[in-house]
Amino acid sequence: MAVRDSRSASALTAEYGGSVVRTYRHAVVGFEWRGSASAARRLAGDPAVRYVEADSEVRVAGVQTPTPSWGLDRIDQRPVAGDKSYAYPNGGAGVRAYVLDTGIRMSHQDFGGRAVSGIDKVDNDTDASDCNGHGTFVAGIIGGAIHGVAKQVTLVGVRVLNCYGSGRWANVIAAIDWMIADHQPGQPAVANMSLSSGKVQSANDAVSAAVADGIVMTVAAGNDNGTDACTRSPASTPTAITVGATDRTDKRASYSNIGTCLDLFAPGSAIVSTWHTTDDARTGGSGTSYASPHTTAAAALLLHTHPTQTPQQTRDALIATATPNTLTATGPGSPNRLLYIPTP
Repeated sequence: MAVRDSRSASALTAEYGGSVVRTYRHAVVGFEWRGSASAARRLAGDPAVRYVEADSEVRVAGVQTPTPSWGLDRIDQRPVAGDKSYAYPNGGAGVRAYVLDTGIRMSHQDFGGRAVSGIDKVDNDTDASDCNGHGTFVAGIIGGAIHGVAKQVTLVGVRVLNCYGSGRWANVIAAIDWMIADHQPGQPAVANMSLSSGKVQSANDAVSAAVADGIVMTVAAGNDNGTDACTRSPASTPTAITVGATDRTDKRASYSNIGTCLDLFAPGSAIVSTWHTTDDARTGGSGTSYASPHTTAAAALLLHTHPTQTPQQTRDALIATATPNTLTATGPGSPNRLLYIPTP
């Protein structure tokens, strides 16, 4: 529930009934509330209330596949033909990368001690360990020494999805609230959200609040087989960087969502990255879940060089340097832009 002014959650609850589960202080001006449908309707009509939304499910945006990876090779050059190497301008040292996902296997050797536990909003503790694998995979693309784009970033596990890869938006918003509080002024920071659901205004508002705080927010377009990403959250957040997925032939992946809410595309099909089962495990996967972290890491590389750059400036730079008009089957309204990292 989002409110227009500082009227307290307790005052509204005293008038309309129900109970306050928790209050948000940074991501959304509002609170999580539990009560009857009739009380919710009355609350929604109060002038102090912006909107009331039912909590809903959010899920990871990836599908397993065993095919070998090619993404690193693709993003450091303009032509589609790879040279089997990845040249990068820096490692993103000094940049904090929040991974809002299923957690991270912090001890994985590919992270070299650079992965730390931030918060776990599923179990309400500080142990953001991964029991699903999706978050470890995403973290590997962002900052793995072998599999990653930005090989020296600090990875911060923010667990918002359970062992089955699903969760509730109330927990995700609470995690964003924590992240904004954790983010120190002047600290270059990026965050990745490889998750998706139908459009939820409070979720988009929370992402926008993080951007306003100076965190570059990169989100997956979603895997609904060409659905308009403007109907999904957090993909429809105007200030986020929304990323669709391509395959090794520079064709939009058939599962990737499309439309004007996308900012660019990045490799997402048949990607190989770190896995959660052992400290040296890896696996393959496909999804816009894995296109988004390529872009999150590219933003980290930019922030290493330009640490005072705003999220909007970072977004503009990624769009300006993207390879234009190389993609096929992008879908109506989608930008024909592929992520590109200039070589040294």
